[in-house]
Amino acid sequence: MFRSAALLILCNAALFGSGCAQMNNRPMVEINGKRYNIELAETPESRERGLMFRKEMPAESGMLFIFDDEEIRTFWMKNTYIPLDILYFDEGRRLVSAQLGVPPCGEQERCPTYPSAGPSKYVLELNAGESNNLNLKTGDLLRIEGVPNTK
Repeated sequence: MFRSAALLILCNAALFGSGCAQMNNRPMVEINGKRYNIELAETPESRERGLMFRKEMPAESGMLFIFDDEEIRTFWMKNTYIPLDILYFDEGRRLVSAQLGVPPCGEQERCPTYPSAGPSKYVLELNAGESNNLNLKTGDLLRIEGVPNTK
């Protein structure tokens, strides 16, 4: 009986430990001490779709767009139903500019565009208002974890 109980405890510990390890390998970003779980948009198809058609995004989550080059980026909210903060970062992962509290555009025919103020390679979308407590300023560093080739 003791042996069965010990085996059960070891199995649960192993399962729990592997789950924790997997959670630690999830892509994350950090800016000004605040961490966010992220989804990646690193292919042309995933960048084009972005957060379209979603009705919500969990708190402390976001989507990180990774581009092959650094240039002025322009985003729009077509078929997007979540108000967002859009943060633009250069190749060195320094904040170039931010579009805060961007309203959803849904299925409207014409949606406004939201360009970066300078060339960017990374764009982070967060729930609108999330950036309010970050005290953002140009040059703030974006730390990226769990994403190959972004160190």
